[in-house]
Amino acid sequence: MQATEISEILERPISQELLARDVTRLAYVAKDGTPRNVPIAFTWNGSEIVMCTTKNAPKLPALRANPMVALTIDTEVHPPRILLIRGRAELDVVDGIPEEYLRMNGSYEMTAEQRVAWEAEIRSLYDGMVRIVVTPTWAKLIDFETTLPSAVEELVRQRAEREGV
Repeated sequence: MQATEISEILERPISQELLARDVTRLAYVAKDGTPRNVPIAFTWNGSEIVMCTTKNAPKLPALRANPMVALTIDTEVHPPRILLIRGRAELDVVDGIPEEYLRMNGSYEMTAEQRVAWEAEIRSLYDGMVRIVVTPTWAKLIDFETTLPSAVEELVRQRAEREGV
């Protein structure tokens, strides 16, 4: 998929709404060869999905061995809106707490006092984190109004052929 095609999809209003959500599902291949799909907080910086995790997270050795990932960001309403993204995970070990981590977790409902306590707890727990950065190499938006899953598009095409449309 060309970069211009990816940009066109990611710049659509529905995609932008989805990219502003709190949680994505990160799919990758574990070290034992089996698939994994984990919910993880993320932020979109305009060109990359950034997720943060502990330096001892089980997913890190797997991502080092096979950095190819898939992400799903979706809604819980009908019709669902789904943004599918594929890319390569780059791992960036950082000292302290990445600003993205504080920002992505800032959307949870907390009082000002809860926020101060939460941030103090985080800073005392982690001496560093790993930023998982994914630059999209493929994207698809499914909104069930203007775009459909490819298998459903095929069924619609077949029905039209049967009906002579």
